[in-house]
Amino acid sequence: QAELLPSLVVHSLGRGKAVRLAADHGLVSVHCDDIAYTNDMAHTRLAIVARAQLPLAGAENTRVLAFRPEAGGREHLALVIGDPEPPGPVLVRLHSECLTGDLLGSLKCDCGDQLRGAIAAIGKHGAGILLYLAQEGRGIGLLNKLRAYELQEQGRDTVEANLELGFMDDQREYGIGAQILNDLGITTMRLMTNNPSKYGGLEGFGLRIVDRVGLQVVPNPENLTYLRTKRERMGHLIEGLD
Repeated sequence: QAELLPSLVVHSLGRGKAVRLAADHGLVSVHCDDIAYTNDMAHTRLAIVARAQLPLAGAENTRVLAFRPEAGGREHLALVIGDPEPPGPVLVRLHSECLTGDLLGSLKCDCGDQLRGAIAAIGKHGAGILLYLAQEGRGIGLLNKLRAYELQEQGRDTVEANLELGFMDDQREYGIGAQILNDLGITTMRLMTNNPSKYGGLEGFGLRIVDRVGLQVVPNPENLTYLRTKRERMGHLIEGLD
C-alpha cells in the first residue's frame, strides 16, 4: 500500500486498447480483475519471519511473532501472552498501530491507553493474543493522518477530515488479522473491542466471536471530541463521556 492520496481517472476501454494506450504514454495498465485477485491473496499468504520472547510491562510471559505478506508489505505482529489454548475461546485484541498515540503519548486519541490497557488486561487474565496491525491512521497512513489532524484544527471532526481527503471514515480491514489468528489455530474468541464493525471483519473469515470485552479508558480534554465522534458517528461503544 502506497498510502498516497487517492486519485482516479475512469474511462471505458477494451483491455487491448487500454494496454496499447498505456504503452504509448509510459503508463501502467492494471485490470480490475488483477486488483481483486491481489486483494484476495493479501489475506491468504502470510509467513512468520521472526519470533522471540518479549517480556512486557503487565505481561512478562509474552512471545512476539512477526508476520509478513508473501507478496510484500509491512509486517504485522502477534503478541502471544501466556499460553492461549487453540481453538479457543481465546481473549483477543486487534490493535491498529498509532505512532502518535502508542509511542509519543498523544492526547488527541485513546490508542496508547487502549494498547497498554489491553496488554495489562490479557496479562491479568493469564492468556490471550494481541495483534498489532500495520494500519496507521485507520488505514490511511501516518502522513495522511497528520493531514487529517490539520483539517481537524480547522473544525472538522475525524470522520469529516478523512472524507475530505478522499478516504472512507475507516479504511481498515481485518482479513490479515483473521488469517494470523487462523495460522495460530484460533477460531473462537472473546473479542476485546469497543468497535462493533470488527465483528463482520472477522466473522466474514470464518471466525466465531462468543463474547465482547469492553476496553474503557479515561477521557481527557484533548480527546473528548474525538471519542464522542467515534461513539456518535461510528457506533463505538464508549462509556463515561457525558
